[in-house]
Amino acid sequence: MKEHKKYRFLNHLWSKESGLSGMLVLLFIMQFILIPVFGNYAFFMVILNIFWMLFLIAGIISLSRSRKQAFLVFAIPLLFVIFEWISVFSSAPFVSLAEIIFTIATFALLIFLVLKKVFEPGPITGYRVIGSIVVYMIFAHLWSAIYLLIYEHIPGAFQITLPAFESNTLQANFLYFSYITITTTGFGEIVPLHPFARSMVQTETIIGVLYPVILIGRLVSDANENKAKKQLKQ
Repeated sequence: MKEHKKYRFLNHLWSKESGLSGMLVLLFIMQFILIPVFGNYAFFMVILNIFWMLFLIAGIISLSRSRKQAFLVFAIPLLFVIFEWISVFSSAPFVSLAEIIFTIATFALLIFLVLKKVFEPGPITGYRVIGSIVVYMIFAHLWSAIYLLIYEHIPGAFQITLPAFESNTLQANFLYFSYITITTTGFGEIVPLHPFARSMVQTETIIGVLYPVILIGRLVSDANENKAKKQLKQ
């Protein structure tokens, strides 16, 4: 019964437009409270990742056009979880490459599903604006995962000094670095040194600049189109 309620709650986030505000709250709690404060507890982070996998699965089921499509898309987060676990016991190049590919694919899928909700047919509401903020935060989380993978697999890729706090973790530090990069703030505590790391930083900076511009243009265009359709009906 509890499991059923859990899935019903996750499904509600995807099936209702108001669920976009719920996504924002969950992301805010995860990124700005749970990861910085409890990131050192491996068991807790495993539970957190399982919750987000359930969250993504609920989105796949809710927004897929058929069961077959849902099953095919479900393979992405499943393979992500499998290679995450394998990478704990093996550092083989193939495993590392697969981990990076499926990490990016999983976050890209999540971004796609949220944008699908944001640009559903209908009037532009405050919930859709909130959904666009959710996508921005997921972009930041995606790049923090990429930076962490680069740091773990390319020695010396980043110059980083870890503050002397027990709750401090690499995941929290790269999430922080991702936000100051995507917002083009750049305080300079973490410095990319490897060419690939710098390329990723440049890519995130471009996304941080262009995403709000493109998004605003699209939302304004949709709002004008909906207004024109209402005027024609009248």
